[in-house]
Amino acid sequence: MKIYNRVAYLILVCTFSAMSLRAQNSGVKQVQLSNFQLQSSAIVKTGGSALSAVNYKSANLWYAVKVPSTVLTGLVANGVYPSPYQALNNMRIPDASDEFNKQYGLEKFSHIPGNPNPWKKPYWYRTTFKVPAADKGKIFQLIFKGINYRAEVWLNGKRIADSTQMVGMFAEHNLNVSGQVLAGGNNALAVKIYPLDYPGLPDKEQLEAMGPFYLNGGPTGDIGKNVTMLCSAGWDWMPPVRDRNMGIWQPVYLRTTGAVTIGRPKLVTHLASLPDTSTADLSLSLTLSNYTQQATSGKLLVNIKPENFTGKAIQFTKAIAVKAGEAKALSLTPSQISELYVRNPKLWWPNGYGRANLYRIRLQYSNAGKVTDDTTFVFGIRTVSSKATDVNGFTRREFYVNGKRVHLNGGAWVPDMMVNRDSARYDHELHLCRTANVNLVRIWGGGITPPDHFWNACDKYGLMVWSDFWITGDTQGEFKGSPDYPLEANVFTKNVISTIYRIRNHPSLLVWTGGNEGHARRELYDVMRNSIIMLDGTRPFIPSSSGFAKLPVGWEGAWPDNKPSGVYSGGPYAWKDPKEYYKLADAGKDWVFKDETGLPSQPPYNTLAKNIPDTTWDKKLPFPLNNMWGYHDAATGAGKYDEYYNDMVSRYGKPTSRLDFSNKMQLMNATGYQGIFEAAGHKLTETGGVMLWKLNAAFPSVIWQIYDWYLQPNAGYYFMQNAVEPLHIQFNQNDSTVAVVNRMHKPTGTLMLEANVYNTSTKQLFHQLATASLDDEGVKNVIPLAYVLKPVKELSFVELSLKNVKGQVLSRNTYWMAPGNDYTALNKLPKTQLKTTLLKTVKSKTEQQWTLQISNNSNQLAFFVRPQLMVKGEELRPSYWSASYITLAPHQSSTISVSAPLSKINGTPTITVEGWNVAKQTVN
Repeated sequence: MKIYNRVAYLILVCTFSAMSLRAQNSGVKQVQLSNFQLQSSAIVKTGGSALSAVNYKSANLWYAVKVPSTVLTGLVANGVYPSPYQALNNMRIPDASDEFNKQYGLEKFSHIPGNPNPWKKPYWYRTTFKVPAADKGKIFQLIFKGINYRAEVWLNGKRIADSTQMVGMFAEHNLNVSGQVLAGGNNALAVKIYPLDYPGLPDKEQLEAMGPFYLNGGPTGDIGKNVTMLCSAGWDWMPPVRDRNMGIWQPVYLRTTGAVTIGRPKLVTHLASLPDTSTADLSLSLTLSNYTQQATSGKLLVNIKPENFTGKAIQFTKAIAVKAGEAKALSLTPSQISELYVRNPKLWWPNGYGRANLYRIRLQYSNAGKVTDDTTFVFGIRTVSSKATDVNGFTRREFYVNGKRVHLNGGAWVPDMMVNRDSARYDHELHLCRTANVNLVRIWGGGITPPDHFWNACDKYGLMVWSDFWITGDTQGEFKGSPDYPLEANVFTKNVISTIYRIRNHPSLLVWTGGNEGHARRELYDVMRNSIIMLDGTRPFIPSSSGFAKLPVGWEGAWPDNKPSGVYSGGPYAWKDPKEYYKLADAGKDWVFKDETGLPSQPPYNTLAKNIPDTTWDKKLPFPLNNMWGYHDAATGAGKYDEYYNDMVSRYGKPTSRLDFSNKMQLMNATGYQGIFEAAGHKLTETGGVMLWKLNAAFPSVIWQIYDWYLQPNAGYYFMQNAVEPLHIQFNQNDSTVAVVNRMHKPTGTLMLEANVYNTSTKQLFHQLATASLDDEGVKNVIPLAYVLKPVKELSFVELSLKNVKGQVLSRNTYWMAPGNDYTALNKLPKTQLKTTLLKTVKSKTEQQWTLQISNNSNQLAFFVRPQLMVKGEELRPSYWSASYITLAPHQSSTISVSAPLSKINGTPTITVEGWNVAKQTVN
């Protein structure tokens, strides 16, 4: 392929920070362009040629923005509009839909005189940058990692790309600007960002607490006409984003190289002798592009070394000639390069199954003693596969990593409402997921395929990723919308191909999915499936996130087995008694792999006023609600927050204060999430996994989350953490049996189980010891308790512990039981005291960790004990606790740890410990 006479679109998969570090010794560098000026084309009438002139001066005010930044994010940062996350501020910002603006009278809030809809016309992003004179003659590439929705790029007075070339939210664009960059002087870049082709009509706003939920994607689903973040028109857990996230939402880089560049590297790892993992085959493919009219005769230098463990490096070189203007495809295998045959590799394992070992590969092309390109990325040696089995008329899909079955525990990941997560935020959120013993994060089809920071963190934390493409039943015709959406097949295709190139090297990527609860039309479905086979071919593809969405006759199914998806959405999405989850799991059916279930998830008291700033109780509503709660998802619909509230009152009594309300809701969260994961766990080897709708929050919300938008975990987070630990003791609420669950693929050795039953006065009603062992992944029922609990006519606690033969505690668990689900006796639980001892403190480069022992030296049970890491009177977020909301029997101790990022510790930390019947104490 000849390349030197065209604008090249090359997809580079690389780690940018590492490239920048190489600049000093190779001349290859990549600089992020961050400081831009922003203004609407309704105000700035000048064209791109003049705007991209270095000497351009404007009589208009431009807003300083840090890219990545959507238009609305930039305007909020400049005080033009209030933060849409807070309170009801979003109702003070005009929408991209004219019809919607008229419905709610939002035109009056437009910041552009004479333009009631400020998002109708394009916005300009403008910046200038210097290029050293020493770089004259180099190859320069402008890399746009992501724009929304269309873009026109001008550099130094010349248009580089137009809005037919740069379109769709998920394509990466690499522009060869070698002929336009001025080395030794200033350069001016102007980017014209166009709004979505079709802004979509949002549904009615949730302005009443306990009112109806928002219709996903609006009443018609017409946002689906675009290839974009479909939930930006609003979903039942976030309001519409007023500008639909138009802007430069991912980074922009200027890359400087020599004449020959490295593009589209693909590294495939294969364990050919499974179950033997003592050897691995690596296969490397890439493209070498010569941007000059002179042939080169250089060599490729490859270095592979451990990234997060110690070990020997692998190095080799290969002589490669590249013709003038040629884009040369290169494939290297162990049969050609013996160094690609790796002995005793350190494998990448998912969270809970082993270490997520990572390697780093560095690729350099050298010609005449000079390095012309230098790129690097992280990878893991592992192999993934799946198997589909028919179980009583339902297809069950199971996944395997390195030949071992992995039971998927995790949930859906939704984007930040205004796509504002940076690298630190991604790391904090995914660290929270890892600490919760999550092993699978699902990229939901109505959101975004996240930036590189997300994938890097998932690789690091051992989090497998299930990646939907941008199709939903609410926009593509399954429920509403149309099979004709998105309208431009070529745009969808380019975005699919670009995405596959971008993320295919990440070991965390487990499976591709054709969309959420529906299918694209045949033309687009085949594009997804075939592109994955051709461009990746290393991991499964399943047609949809829901087996209830049946493929039309004659369509190819999952790849490579051509079978149905074998996973099922459909909830329940409302709070259920734990016994109900056991009934669902025992029945099988769609619970052979349940990929969407969840419950409303009220945040703790710490962040109550942050999520709902209006603290005034509207006495027409249940305490302490007002209508602002409705905007932040206290509504009916699938989540049924009204039933969640009523169940709380019927079980625990009417709340007497905001604190009492928050604490009682934490009891609801605890039992709900415990029920979901333990019900699935007791069918461990008969199910493929269970996944939440959803893990995280797009904006401050009170529904469907294990931690809130402020990174505050609720009690459900910790009860999930406990329920899916690698070795676990639990009380099965279908048959009242104490069981051991082993999620690991190795023998447990002899285990010692202890079961106690107490009443509210901590009188011991039952005590039993037993032993058990499991040779591999599985479940063993050990101690029956039905006969013990049946005659108990009062509130009681089932307290369980699991130890090894050395007496070390491996797992703990607690349940509260009551006839008729009347738990109001908890309100009169006798008080007790605890002793907390700080055992040690460890400080690393990025985090500080504390280990403490909490001891109950009294004769009274200590219930729902919650330690908190505090700085300046507020809980530090994020804090990564090994356990919380624990219960301690008389004369019982628990050793737990907490860590936090050093960047968040702005003051002297203290630890507080308090519980349901335990007064607060402080540990300095």
